[in-house]
Amino acid sequence: MSLYKSGGGFIRAGLALAAVIMAAATLGAAGAAAQQPQAGQGTPIAPDMFAPKPAPIIQNIAVTGNQRIEAETVGSYLPIQAGMPAEEELLDLSLKTLFRTGLFSDVSVEMQPNGTLLIEVAENPIVNRVIFEGNRKLKDDKITEEIQLAPRTVYTRAKVQSDVQKIIELYRAKGRFAARVTPKVTPLDQNRIDVIYEIDEGPKTGIAKVNFIGNEVFTDNELRGVILTKESRWWRFFTNYDNYDPDRLEYERQLLREHYGKQGYADFQVVSAVAELTPDREDFFITFTVDEGPKYTIGEVRVKTTLAKLSGDVLVNYVPMRAGDTFDSEKIEQATESLTFATGTVGYAFVDVREQLTRHPESNTIDISFVVNEGPRVYVDRINIKGNTRTLDKIIRREVRLAEGDAFNRVLLDRSRSRIRSLGYFKEVSIEEKPGSAPDRTELDVSVEEQSTGSLSVGVGISSTENFIVDLSVEERNLLGRGQYLRFRVQASSRTRQVDLRFTQPYFLDRNLAAGGSIFNQRTDYEEAGFVRDRIGLGLNAGFQVSEYGRGGINYLLTRDKVEINYNDNQQIPLGFDPALILVPGVTPESVVVGDEAQLVSTDYCDFITNSLSPTCESRGSFLTSLVGLSLNFDKRDDPITPRRGWRAGGSVSVAGLGGDVNYYQVELNTAWYHPIIGDFIGALKGRAGYIDGYGGDLVRLSDRFFEGASTFRGFEVAGVGPRYYTGTPIYDEDTLEITGIRPRLRRDGDLYGQSIGAKIYAIGSAEILLPLPLPEQYGIRAALFSDFGTVGGVDGSTKALNDDPRFWIDTDGDGIGDLQPVQDDLSLRVTAGVTVSWDSPFGPVRFDFAKILRKEDYDETEGFRFSAGTSF
Repeated sequence: MSLYKSGGGFIRAGLALAAVIMAAATLGAAGAAAQQPQAGQGTPIAPDMFAPKPAPIIQNIAVTGNQRIEAETVGSYLPIQAGMPAEEELLDLSLKTLFRTGLFSDVSVEMQPNGTLLIEVAENPIVNRVIFEGNRKLKDDKITEEIQLAPRTVYTRAKVQSDVQKIIELYRAKGRFAARVTPKVTPLDQNRIDVIYEIDEGPKTGIAKVNFIGNEVFTDNELRGVILTKESRWWRFFTNYDNYDPDRLEYERQLLREHYGKQGYADFQVVSAVAELTPDREDFFITFTVDEGPKYTIGEVRVKTTLAKLSGDVLVNYVPMRAGDTFDSEKIEQATESLTFATGTVGYAFVDVREQLTRHPESNTIDISFVVNEGPRVYVDRINIKGNTRTLDKIIRREVRLAEGDAFNRVLLDRSRSRIRSLGYFKEVSIEEKPGSAPDRTELDVSVEEQSTGSLSVGVGISSTENFIVDLSVEERNLLGRGQYLRFRVQASSRTRQVDLRFTQPYFLDRNLAAGGSIFNQRTDYEEAGFVRDRIGLGLNAGFQVSEYGRGGINYLLTRDKVEINYNDNQQIPLGFDPALILVPGVTPESVVVGDEAQLVSTDYCDFITNSLSPTCESRGSFLTSLVGLSLNFDKRDDPITPRRGWRAGGSVSVAGLGGDVNYYQVELNTAWYHPIIGDFIGALKGRAGYIDGYGGDLVRLSDRFFEGASTFRGFEVAGVGPRYYTGTPIYDEDTLEITGIRPRLRRDGDLYGQSIGAKIYAIGSAEILLPLPLPEQYGIRAALFSDFGTVGGVDGSTKALNDDPRFWIDTDGDGIGDLQPVQDDLSLRVTAGVTVSWDSPFGPVRFDFAKILRKEDYDETEGFRFSAGTSF
């Protein structure tokens, strides 16, 4: 009998069997002595008398002590089976194999005299719960993501030790180097346990001082601004960079190298980076020792190539460096990317770009040579989609511009990432290359991190435009993981009430064809223009790809509009006045008592001024609009969310009149261009333009015109820029009783009150500089300097009919004679400038616009500050 015990891994022979063997050996020796022949007889001794006996054969295998794990499962782990000899090496290997499974806390292997191999096991317990106690700075789910033990997993001491170390590392990353973790186990029935991690978080370890040694070109303060780590100060309660993180320290080295490399110090190196903990274990002193080296300028810049379609003289124009410039390591990388892109545009998908730097210490110059050769072809072996726990694989794959078996192309790879990001379903998107099944094969791992795409929210907000907003919406931008869009929204504010339902299928019938529809009911009070519109309708739309970067669309809109002219205070009209006689000289109402305001009554404005004279009354009534529109858009920005370079452009044409009561056509254009200026400063130029006009004898109604201002032209109020109509009460000559002018209506600030009547033409541009802020990106705070400029104007001739009769001009100087035309319209240039700040706060989006008016017309309505905010709960 042989026994293999797990406790010490020892092997011993059975005592009974040993005794038998020893007795047999003794008897054998005695018998041999008795029978030993006399000298000269020569009887031989048997040669196999002391040879080792063969290992017994295993007849069957029996397992005991198992509770949850089947005996067959235990047997499947063994390298030995029934019918094999029970050799010591195999039995020892079986013991170690069972231990390596992690399922057992104790194992013994024993060979029985009857040929049965008896395996006795003690199973490791099952984890019932994992409990964290004392953790206030780290939430349970954050720790759970990092540790191995979880409910319904097998407990082992190795896993506990690994979890303890991982939790300590998490706290050290938060700057708590005094954190302690004590694991405890609570036994339960059925071989289950609760694992409890008692956590003592300890005080937060801060940064007392960041020092630099060896720096002469840049001061300590300048270099502290380059690195992420900050000295602990009371006002830095929003950042985690004021604590020591050993992993971050290596990144700080890289940041310093990049900073010096951009300034011409190609030989710069960080000699050492040391973190010293204070005796009270509450703070660190971090010291960087640097060797700056000399500052270099660029000597010669050359490009060498063996490509047939391109010469070095052509490619050198794509290098953003010239002789005499200060050396910039960042531009080396930019040059490599530019040369790769330039060769890719003429058909070279595989190029190898290598830079060669030749230093001349005597003159502190560097010659730069780029060697561009055609590289070996590499093909895509597999495309793996990872991290999409909800979104279907095909939703992501259809945005990838490469297919399995295609030749690898980095331009298409970058485009694929941009397209996946533009879906808006994922927080992070990355595409990683790794070796494939052969040297000329590569695998692509498309890794995504899902983000919430659905919401059921009630929002409350305020703004300069709406005063208050209440918004109830149910929205899903990735319905069932299929990329479909669905929204039901109810919104109410001081000027708008609306209900709408929208649905879009981005790949209709699994083709690159979007299809969708909407139904809606809206009521909007355009108080700046003096009308209220009730609209009910439905829309159908379709979108299709016209090129890799271009997309077209077609839409149909059918609406029923009811427009009411809604002046806040009705015009004071003389009692019994006949509007048909208003233009007849010398005719006045006989019943009016001039100067007696008590005889003036409020009547409907449009009943007093005939439609031929009013710039707004012809728009009153109920209208059915049937509109068909076409659109075309191109987008070549490097990133659809936060672009740094590239451009986009688009346009649309709409025609109303295919049925319905309204006939007009409308054209709109838009464009934007982005480009880095210096460092992280990004420049942007944007533009919009539009034109609308009636046909078939129809004029453009008030509700269909363009109203610009507020967010569309910063520095002006809502509908504050463009044509305006001044109103008031009639002034009569005491002798002739004829109208001589209109007494103006005044605003609270004493200025003339005019109502926007919309425009037929607008062209608005914007120049912006996006500012890099010294704040973490996750704060969601952005700022930009801007200048908006453009013109808004143009109305139909009949809209200016009142300007032809001086009797309806506005009396601005109080002499009883009108001197200002009531309809003001001028396509002159307006210019504003200012700064805008936006914050994606935990309470909802917040935006501040500060604007200064540089050029405007007297009748424009301006605002220097605009604020909007909202929340969801």
